[in-house]
Amino acid sequence: MLTIIFEAHGTTYDNEAHLASGHNDVALSPLGIQQSKEMGERYKDDYFDAILCSDLERAYKSAEIAFGNKFPIIKDARLRECDYGEFTKKPSDIVDGEKPKRVSEPFPGGESYEQTTVRMKNFIDEIRKTYDGKRVMIIGHRATQFGLENVINGVPLKTLATMKFKWQPGWKYELK
Repeated sequence: MLTIIFEAHGTTYDNEAHLASGHNDVALSPLGIQQSKEMGERYKDDYFDAILCSDLERAYKSAEIAFGNKFPIIKDARLRECDYGEFTKKPSDIVDGEKPKRVSEPFPGGESYEQTTVRMKNFIDEIRKTYDGKRVMIIGHRATQFGLENVINGVPLKTLATMKFKWQPGWKYELK
């Protein structure tokens, strides 16, 4: 069995300005840095075979701040947020309103949630083999979590795209 703990990256300057980052590589804000330190503290007594994160700064810096070199940190572009294309850096409420329309149809100049989920399915299939019997953490974005929820728990993307995000300290997934 593979155990996955998913954590969202820390708050960014775009989050604080209520802008949708997508693939824009934005830095963590001071609050995001503090949240990353708190994540490390939450898991100080845990063991992970690897910390897997997107290659966007907000995700891998969250991992580095939380865990330093305690565990291997592996960056993977398949864990990226959805590419919002022309909607990148637009107000979050506008992008949130578009999400249900973008399950199958890509954001103009970007990608759809079906496309991000194909990335995640490929990633999950790979780590299922590589980390069988192990425990990993994934630090990512909403699209990362949508992929986990859809592929592992069968939650429809349309449902995920219309749900209001509610932060919590980690989501646990077990793959047999």
